[in-house]
Amino acid sequence: MKLVKLIANLGYGSRKDVAWMFREGRITDAAGEVLYADDKVEHAQIHIDGEPLDPPPGLVLMMHKPLGVTCSRKDPGRVVYDLLPPRYRIREPTLSTVGRLDRDTSGLLLFTDDGALLHRIISPKAEVTKVYEATLAQDLRGNEAALFASGTLLLESETTPLAPARLETLSPRHARLTVTEGRYHQVRRMFAATGNHVETLQRVAVGALALGELAPGGWRALDADDVACIFA
Repeated sequence: MKLVKLIANLGYGSRKDVAWMFREGRITDAAGEVLYADDKVEHAQIHIDGEPLDPPPGLVLMMHKPLGVTCSRKDPGRVVYDLLPPRYRIREPTLSTVGRLDRDTSGLLLFTDDGALLHRIISPKAEVTKVYEATLAQDLRGNEAALFASGTLLLESETTPLAPARLETLSPRHARLTVTEGRYHQVRRMFAATGNHVETLQRVAVGALALGELAPGGWRALDADDVACIFA
């Protein structure tokens, strides 16, 4: 792919904009040597205004989604794309969220422009685990772990029981729940089915990929080892 098209597809501007950036000498190699539009150079060696070029297609990001932010491209309020550089919103191919976290749930959110990978992660057949930590309005009764693990729990207005899920009690009103499905507001509805109410909810891991110390609103690109952890 020609450099002008490559850089334009990454959202840095139209092809006309990128051509002008070449003329201004803003596009260089890693050593600071000015590049020209017809140069042949490795992606990792390209810099714009002294900063490395964004990763090529096949990008996977993880974000610590804060509370009050919506997993949407268009919403009256703040959306997750507002936390990324503006050009990430207009990259080609499109950078999409892998599933969603609702406005009142924080934690690990994945993005990718790889459609096959996205579908692999969210496919029920993959049984990728999602780990949540919840604080509750009332003390746990003690029978929730057995109920969630039974594979018989029916959520309100549904006819298919939930797949077995693993509950760990961290304190009387604090629990860690590992699920393999992603039904609408699933974790909140599971606790509601036991007569309890989720007050705070955070996703702390997807597979073996953990949120770790990433600060709310922070994000980073994943490497191949990170992506492999999703399926571990």
